[in-house]
Amino acid sequence: MTVLIAGAGIGGLTTALMLHARGIKARLVEQSSEVREVGVGINTLPHSIAELAELGLLKELDKVGLRTRELRYLTRHGQEVWRELRGLHAGHSHPQFSIHRGRLQGVLYRAVIDRLGPEAVMTGYRLSGFVQDEAGVTAQFSDARDGLSSRTLRAEVLVCADGIHSVGRRRFFPDEGRPSWAGVVMWRGATEWPVWEDGQTMVIAGGLGAKLVLYPIAPVKDGKQLMNWVVNVRMADGATQPPPEDNGSKRAPLAKVLPYAKRFVVPGMDIEALVRASADIFEYPMADRDPLPRWTHGRVTLLGDAAHPMYPVGSNGAAQAILDARCLADCMARAEHPREALYRYEQERLPKTAEVVRTNRIGGPERVIDEVEKITAQKFKNIDKVLSYKKREAIVKGYAQMAGFAAGKDRAKGRKS
Repeated sequence: MTVLIAGAGIGGLTTALMLHARGIKARLVEQSSEVREVGVGINTLPHSIAELAELGLLKELDKVGLRTRELRYLTRHGQEVWRELRGLHAGHSHPQFSIHRGRLQGVLYRAVIDRLGPEAVMTGYRLSGFVQDEAGVTAQFSDARDGLSSRTLRAEVLVCADGIHSVGRRRFFPDEGRPSWAGVVMWRGATEWPVWEDGQTMVIAGGLGAKLVLYPIAPVKDGKQLMNWVVNVRMADGATQPPPEDNGSKRAPLAKVLPYAKRFVVPGMDIEALVRASADIFEYPMADRDPLPRWTHGRVTLLGDAAHPMYPVGSNGAAQAILDARCLADCMARAEHPREALYRYEQERLPKTAEVVRTNRIGGPERVIDEVEKITAQKFKNIDKVLSYKKREAIVKGYAQMAGFAAGKDRAKGRKS
């Protein structure tokens, strides 16, 4: 059996490795001319790191990322709302990683080339269409640069892991329209910076309407490490205005971002200097899509952002794509027929990811900051008198339970880090 995967992002690459580990041939097609280590920081949670550890990638991840120790939620004034240990420090059997997205993709890509061979990845072509029959899928790919040439590939199964603007998704749901947008614009950057705190701590300050996210994403070298920052600001009414163009390479001028970044206070960190020191600032709309009624159509299915694009809340986007990959590979290995495998994969993963999408829209675990800011926008002396510990815990821990990374869940699988 051969599984054809459109898209060599985190979800697509992990799927190829998972299938290979189960003796199933996989081939990837990526529209970029090469798989480059681009992007900024992400967090990968213990339940997804457990899957990458099972693929033997933990040592490589330690070379390029770092194991997160603590997460703090603050108001925009810098007052603490909640703090908790993460990963191994919180009792999980696997760490949480803060890492540059491109470097994570690089670890996965090199593993694919090493284990599946360089012929397993074809670059420079995008999925343009496909037809199915009783025996398999015939997929058409066009040259991503000018569309003047094409390739035809045949497989038993096609997995569309081609992102929020997925061709496969559009093929099955042509009237879906543009992604949903809540009016929030994100600016992101990263720069080498002197070690802050213990070099393993992440901070989220402010609610969904105006938020700063700050965390290191690489090991310390010569007293510095790569520091990632994100500023989110609600700029429009998403219900009445369409989202701006979703272009990951769009640069934003410093003058556009700095007035918003200066609104936030993080003890011990000069936010203005950090933003000024960032050579490139990228702008994105915070967009997602409504959960679908189905992902699978015959021998074709969706995975990752093609299936369930979600707000970048709760450190869950890449994690859910990795969990998709594990589930799909298991179903393919166990089922008697590819259609059965894809059906079981959808039944397992669609309801879970739909709940994450819906919860992220209201702020995910970070909603604890919104709840405090609803009560008071001013500084306070005692957080327990603003919002009780029990209520704060219910928001944060409830999300972890729902999203599948509550401490103890990965240990229950009997895995070792």
